[in-house]
Amino acid sequence: MDIKNLEQIALNIRKSIINMIYNASSGHPGGALSATEIITTLYFSEMNISNPKDEFRDRLVLSKGHASAVLYGALAEKGFIKKEELSTFRNINSSLQGHPDMNKTLGVDMTTGSLGQGLSVANGMALAGKLDKKDYRVYCILGDGELQEGQVWEAAMSAGHYKLDNLCVFVDNNNFQIDGSIDKIMNPYPIDKKFESFGFNVICIDGHNFKEIQEALLKARETKEKPTVILAKTIKGKGISYMENTSDWHGKAPNENEFNLAMKELEKF
Repeated sequence: MDIKNLEQIALNIRKSIINMIYNASSGHPGGALSATEIITTLYFSEMNISNPKDEFRDRLVLSKGHASAVLYGALAEKGFIKKEELSTFRNINSSLQGHPDMNKTLGVDMTTGSLGQGLSVANGMALAGKLDKKDYRVYCILGDGELQEGQVWEAAMSAGHYKLDNLCVFVDNNNFQIDGSIDKIMNPYPIDKKFESFGFNVICIDGHNFKEIQEALLKARETKEKPTVILAKTIKGKGISYMENTSDWHGKAPNENEFNLAMKELEKF
């Protein structure tokens, strides 16, 4: 799929994110908007996932599960869930809960939300693929604040040890978490050197540039005998001026005036 089409899909997903969170009066817009180009590229340019029940499909683990709105937006664009369902986001009986649930939502490969656990699960999927001699790939999206969880680094050690070259990890490096900038809360930098020390192939990109994302994914597929991590520099709240580069919109919904302004800005995005 060409970049122009990917840009349109990403815009549709951004609109869905804002609509979902506004309608629910709850959610996490900042980190969903920062990961939109990553998710769009994976689902519409990279992953072999035409059938979400196919045992040979590629897998995605959204470890930063609170950003579920971006995943649901992509699944709706993909046709795995109905777009009308998006209006039920975070409702008590909805299949679209605040954190992804693999038992409720078609296309969700892993239930996530407890930060730090996603890479361990992705490792298991990747190792199982090798043991079963299946050529699917596994993708995992981590938040940069999530890197403060020790389990992430245990999992990184494991991925490097088992040379999981069918595993590709994204770090959504928007530099903010709920309480502020990550370097002031618990500094994880230099992220690249840490992953290198665990045996990863490290690629640094602009996480909103489709061409760079695609090129990084190609390099990841070509890399053998080691897992790849793509450090994607992103903007928290990307696309909505008043949400960008601030922790204020990590986990709150816009009011009516803010919603209208957001949708107006997205029409010009």
